Amino acid sequence: MSGSVPERSSSHEHSSTPVGPAMVDRRVVFISALAIALALTASLVAQLLTRLIGLVTNVAFYGRVSTQFSSPAGNHLGLLVIVVPIVGAVIVGLMARYGSSAIRGHGIPEAMEQVLFNQSRIPPRLILLKPLSAAIAIGTGGPFGAEGPIIATGGAIGSLIGQVLRVTTDERKTLLAAGAVAGMAATFGTPVSAVLLAIELLLFEYRPRSVIPVALAASAATAARAAMVGTAPVFSLPELAQPSGAALASYIVIGGLVGVASVLVTRGLYAIEDAFEKLPVHWMWWPAIGAVVVGVAGYFSPRTLGVGYENIDDILSGSLAGRAAMIFCLLKLLSWSVSLGSGTSGGTLAPLFTLGGGLGSLLGSLAIALLPGLGVDVRLAALVGMAAMFAGASRALLASVVFAFEATKQPIGLLPLLGGCAASFLVSSLLMKTSIMTEKIARRGAHVPAEYQADFLAGILVRDCASGDVVTLDASMPIDAARAWLHARGPGTRHTGFPVLDPAGALLGVVTRSEVFETEAPAAGLVGSLVKRPPLVIHERSTARAAADRMVKDGVGRLIVVRGDDATRAVGIVTRSDLLDAHARRLDDASRRHVALVFPKLRRTPRERDASP
Repeated sequence: MSGSVPERSSSHEHSSTPVGPAMVDRRVVFISALAIALALTASLVAQLLTRLIGLVTNVAFYGRVSTQFSSPAGNHLGLLVIVVPIVGAVIVGLMARYGSSAIRGHGIPEAMEQVLFNQSRIPPRLILLKPLSAAIAIGTGGPFGAEGPIIATGGAIGSLIGQVLRVTTDERKTLLAAGAVAGMAATFGTPVSAVLLAIELLLFEYRPRSVIPVALAASAATAARAAMVGTAPVFSLPELAQPSGAALASYIVIGGLVGVASVLVTRGLYAIEDAFEKLPVHWMWWPAIGAVVVGVAGYFSPRTLGVGYENIDDILSGSLAGRAAMIFCLLKLLSWSVSLGSGTSGGTLAPLFTLGGGLGSLLGSLAIALLPGLGVDVRLAALVGMAAMFAGASRALLASVVFAFEATKQPIGLLPLLGGCAASFLVSSLLMKTSIMTEKIARRGAHVPAEYQADFLAGILVRDCASGDVVTLDASMPIDAARAWLHARGPGTRHTGFPVLDPAGALLGVVTRSEVFETEAPAAGLVGSLVKRPPLVIHERSTARAAADRMVKDGVGRLIVVRGDDATRAVGIVTRSDLLDAHARRLDDASRRHVALVFPKLRRTPRERDASP
């Protein structure tokens, strides 16, 4: 009958009182196992790609068939060296046009875009095309490091696994990041900085369920690298002396100056990309045009060709310094920026490290010449410059600091690195809103989150933001009497959904004002007949974030707040407006923190201030 009151047992058999999700669960174990297997695969890919780059280099510059990794700098081709990068660039252009245009670009920004806007789905064909095109581009003299394509390939493999298996979008993102991290760790043997790079540039979060698999992948890849190539630091650096206070201040200044340079490098690179966009030829031919500059630079300075990890070694050891380092870095900058701006398959990490190291070495030499009493070490200045350039260009502050430490295993450099990279990060952020990683995405009208902070709602309990003054209706009350009673109260209640209680005071469900006034049920019917589904409740010790998530999931605008294990006793109600009001404290802390100590009342929410006498 329309006037009957629903039985309590039927109305509450589906109600629940969620407190909040666990930080980890069995799915994290499963994803972690996949991440470890993925890391071992990425380690093999790293070795295969290195061998492939060596093969192309040997064939192109020395006319021999060998997979031994070698530098193009020792070639004796003369003017023919200009032709080699052009041939490689033509092949890459054809692969991009008829294979996949996604092989073009920097690598990490494209992965970021897939994470942010394509549910971390990378086309499977990139697993083959990206490393192959990169091997051709680098092996024929492209001024890029091997780590970029290895990172991109590892991420593509992780994405593919996430597309084949039944995983969530968040889990697929974790697998993509795990693959990318494994690629970096397998190349440099720097697991901690690889994890930090993923947090700062790929994951866009810091949660155990994502960080744990990524960290295990980095550990596994580093262990695999150690088994295959050893544990020696990727960049050798002589023992450093403890810097004085004046020297530390100098390194911070050097970091700030490198930060200015990182902005100029970023803007220059994208200006070159814009210039190529205006060319009246198909983009397939742009890499070949850029390769002309690569070849000419390589003719005058063979060091600029290829991966060039040995150049970083020489800069850090001090054997490449002064005028020679300055000329080399200028030609390297020209070669790399024009080649990458042309849209070939390249990367940013190793070139930025090289340019930063060279600039840091030059600034260190200048400081020694002008102020010899400061105690600046040109090798440490180069190390700071190397990390500061990447920190300023990418805004990956912690990854830059830790990478320089892990790559050299020089703990003395940690403090100068931290100060120099922080200064570079500060200067770069003040001078440019975007970074070398996000500028391309921002130009497409998208926003990339650059600041990560704890969810404010996750730090507030429901009991602290819910309304305790709840207007309830008796299930046995006639509908016309409820209408008259609500009409008499007017719109003065803070909520428009009313808990319905049975004669014993137990919760049956919720009805809204519109359901009471617009229902087609007979006016003589009972309010209890308007209850359509079990009540949706939330525990008072749940977080406001859990409440918001449940409102979205169930498509409601309010939840009944309960206490203890009894889901039938309402102690309050929390609405969408209550959750919005909870943000008032966050805004108050951000805008009025400088007066909160003098005027403590300003730290209260608007509701608390209105309620105070």
